[in-house]
Amino acid sequence: MHPMLNVAVKAARRAANVIQRASLNLDTIRVENKKHNDFVSEVDRAAEQAIIEVILDAYPKHGILAEESGASGLGAAEYEWIIDPLDGTTNFIHGHPQYCISIALAHKGQIQQGVVYDPNRNDLFTASRGVGSFLNDRRIRVSKRINMNECLISTGFPVVDQSMLDTHLDILKDVLKKTAGARREGSAALDLCNVACGRVDGFFEFNLKPWDIAAGSLIVQEAGGMVTDFQGEQTWFESGDIVAAPPKVLGQLLPIIAQHVK
Repeated sequence: MHPMLNVAVKAARRAANVIQRASLNLDTIRVENKKHNDFVSEVDRAAEQAIIEVILDAYPKHGILAEESGASGLGAAEYEWIIDPLDGTTNFIHGHPQYCISIALAHKGQIQQGVVYDPNRNDLFTASRGVGSFLNDRRIRVSKRINMNECLISTGFPVVDQSMLDTHLDILKDVLKKTAGARREGSAALDLCNVACGRVDGFFEFNLKPWDIAAGSLIVQEAGGMVTDFQGEQTWFESGDIVAAPPKVLGQLLPIIAQHVK
């Protein structure tokens, strides 16, 4: 395992300890609304601090982009860590066990390392660019399904910015008509990892943030999948509008989405 990936794994496990201890006493956790339907808890902040401490202890000159504390470190740093300390906060504060820690490392703007850790299942997803994707040290690949009527598609509802809610529901109706079903589980990072290991056959969502998708996107790509925006282009990291799937499924999923967006 790459030394920087090892550090990310160590940081993810340190954050998981914080999160899982807190999960035993959910009623005592302080929760705030950043925006409508956008929650942050004291656990998010504590887990993020634990991650940053591990990373900066190993690489004090690296930059940080974290969901709760924003950008920090050297402005011109070649390396930047992109951190979501608790992806699926709404699930977590409700006691719904679908959440994870997501950590990615970018070098000169390109994602090179990715870790997504699901502490409830003890599922550790890792990827290094050019090396492949792994689940608990086992190599993973995207699904081999090619017929849309056999495919299971995951998505996330636009609950914070609801301006695209009707559009999303129109897309979802068409997806449901042409596939084996759809799932909305509440953690984009885990949705991407589920594409990478073939648990689902595709994923799409509007308006995600870099920390939601940085690690998971690399894990999909290194597992043989493709990641694009809704037009099949490579603006997804900036726009947050993302589709991820095996190539043959992506080619069928994109037209379903494209007819509803401009």
